[in-house]
Amino acid sequence: MVSHIPILLDGKALANKVNLALKQKIRLVLEKQSRPPGLATILIGNDEASQVYVSMKRKTCENIGIKSIHHQLDENTNIDDLRDLIKLLNDDPSVDGILVQMPFPADLRKYEPEIMRLVHPTKDVDGFHPNSIGENTVGNETFGSCTPKGMIRLLEEYDIPIDGQEVVIVNRTNVIGKPLTMMFMNRSATVTVCHSHTRDLDFHLNRADIIAVGVGRQNFITPERVKEGVVILDAGINRTAEGKLVGDVDFDAVKDKSKAITPVPGGLGPMTIAMLMENTYLSYCGHLNLTNN
Repeated sequence: MVSHIPILLDGKALANKVNLALKQKIRLVLEKQSRPPGLATILIGNDEASQVYVSMKRKTCENIGIKSIHHQLDENTNIDDLRDLIKLLNDDPSVDGILVQMPFPADLRKYEPEIMRLVHPTKDVDGFHPNSIGENTVGNETFGSCTPKGMIRLLEEYDIPIDGQEVVIVNRTNVIGKPLTMMFMNRSATVTVCHSHTRDLDFHLNRADIIAVGVGRQNFITPERVKEGVVILDAGINRTAEGKLVGDVDFDAVKDKSKAITPVPGGLGPMTIAMLMENTYLSYCGHLNLTNN
């Protein structure tokens, strides 16, 4: 076992720090500008988890001085109406960021890739547009996807080395795995991406210096699957039978074998929202030709 106390990568504390800095920047900018940054959110249907996430994002907007513009759409919303709304928000000069909350209702899920492309690249604060993904690939992470961006920011805040490290990502989605791969490569890590078709997953996990996981399976990462001194970034979200929120890592069992680890809750969730706020502010600066300082 490691002889030191593992570092708890406190996403809540860092998110508060990021949000406070943004609040101060926005207050100063508004001494000269006539409008605040604006973030439009679109929620389709009544998915409980999505409602909670959007509510948290809107509350954070209000706390730091970003104007929150919310559109609640019926579960049976027509795809043409959704397209029209996004086009309207693209053309609205008071809107700097557009967030279309996923997942969509079942009948609309086949349109998710189209909708992500429809959001104007300069308002793509979620980092899902192909333009944003391409920029990320060549090292421009201005509109980097929020959860991966939050992971990297946490590692940097706690001075966790990335250069030359063996990184294993257990997630290949456009939301986490793919953009995170590029961010680690931008920092000279050696990256392996694993997924449901990976042969001998334990081989990869056991040699990793850093593991980033997001598969939605409670206790997916256990002590025997990791080496001493590993750094773990847990993006999993699961509910126990008792209703407790947990990640993909068996936290209590794995933490003493870890050099550093994110808790769930209080790890990547707050950081994801903070990075969304930062991306919205950066979009605002771009739209008004302001220098981000």
